[in-house]
Amino acid sequence: MSKELPGYRGEALEFLQRAGVNVEDLVRVTKDGKTYEGILIPRSEYGDDKHIVIKLRTGYNMGIHLSPRTKIQKLGVGKKLIFTKPSQPKTKLGLPKVAIVSTGGTIASRVDYRTGGVTPALSANDLYAVVPELSDIAVIQTEILFSIFSEDMTPKHWTAIAKAIAVHIKQGVAGVIVAHGTDTMGYTAAALSFALQDLPVPVVLVGAQRSSDRPSSDAALNLIGAVTAAANAPFAEVVLAMHKTPSDETVLLHRGTKVRKCHTSRRDAFRPVNAQPIAEVKDQKVVLLTEDYRRRDPSRKLTVKPDFKEKVALLKFHPGFDPKLVEWLLDSGYKGIILEGTGLGHVSNQCFSVLKRAQDLGIFVGMTSQCLWGRVNLNVYYTGRDLLARGVVPLGDMLPETALVKLMWALGQTKDYKKLKEIMVTNIAHEISPRTVSLGDV
Repeated sequence: MSKELPGYRGEALEFLQRAGVNVEDLVRVTKDGKTYEGILIPRSEYGDDKHIVIKLRTGYNMGIHLSPRTKIQKLGVGKKLIFTKPSQPKTKLGLPKVAIVSTGGTIASRVDYRTGGVTPALSANDLYAVVPELSDIAVIQTEILFSIFSEDMTPKHWTAIAKAIAVHIKQGVAGVIVAHGTDTMGYTAAALSFALQDLPVPVVLVGAQRSSDRPSSDAALNLIGAVTAAANAPFAEVVLAMHKTPSDETVLLHRGTKVRKCHTSRRDAFRPVNAQPIAEVKDQKVVLLTEDYRRRDPSRKLTVKPDFKEKVALLKFHPGFDPKLVEWLLDSGYKGIILEGTGLGHVSNQCFSVLKRAQDLGIFVGMTSQCLWGRVNLNVYYTGRDLLARGVVPLGDMLPETALVKLMWALGQTKDYKKLKEIMVTNIAHEISPRTVSLGDV
């Protein structure tokens, strides 16, 4: 590889050197009767040596496969490919104060041309600057708590986030936003729903499926929706703000315990499960979708219970499931297990003996379902009744991820099994629906 052509090697490097072009040059590429113009940009060091990449005038990147018919012509020296932090808009007095706590993720990332992926790069201040519309909605104060991708998030991070939010609420903000990676944002939303009780103002988690330096990024609309909700929504709950549809029109506000990421890349990846969204934001207006919510009340005193225990596991039952997996958890000192059973909440009878052992050890075992909709019921078939007899606790329509987080949190509050079971079956943050929502209601 050369300094002038970073990421290029082999045939691609030789091709570009013969053409006399370097990265950042404005080039015209002709191939199979078609012509493309753009700036030659660095190639991922993990890419092959058969392609070059140019940034088109539209802002999109385009890869072009090289062949003997490919011709490239240098048109001039393009703009330097450097990231420049935008200036911040002026603060307007008299607007509600909203805190943005940045933890990382795609919403706070940009493309890393060395690897071809996205890398954490934008601070909370940058988020404010790249979406100047926010200055018309609220006075923003920012904090960089972490700069990590969400797969690196742990219960210890949840504790830190909850404590940071509490500090901002104590300072009198109208709402708090947590910028977060989407892959585990549902887990963190559930964790904060339990850790932050008697909220006086909204707490809004927000992410993006596409980094903020891409033309197709969903970051701006999601941020505008999140800030609007934090500043003006009439409720005081933990919610998650993401696109309603692939179009840049509406942001849905999902309850933190009832939402799941259901698509790897679509901008409307998040869906409520066994619940309705609490509200939506369109044209910077909050429209409530339910009458069942905790009202905003700045005079209410926040209760923070941020302790989580990590010795909890989520196991998905499947044909051929080996009960030794449960044995290993028991032998390794795990204090709780959430099972993701089939249908109404079943596992094979081969698991019965190890579940009886868990019962004898005083280890909490909760049952959820692999099905997206509906709730577990261990009283319908004898398999379920056998599980009840072995201490397995049905958890209604609680999402498996939410059940995992809640059990971690519950173990942080008590060591008493009876109290632990009471917490797990008590509806604390709308994690258990009073009735099963039909598919037509969602």
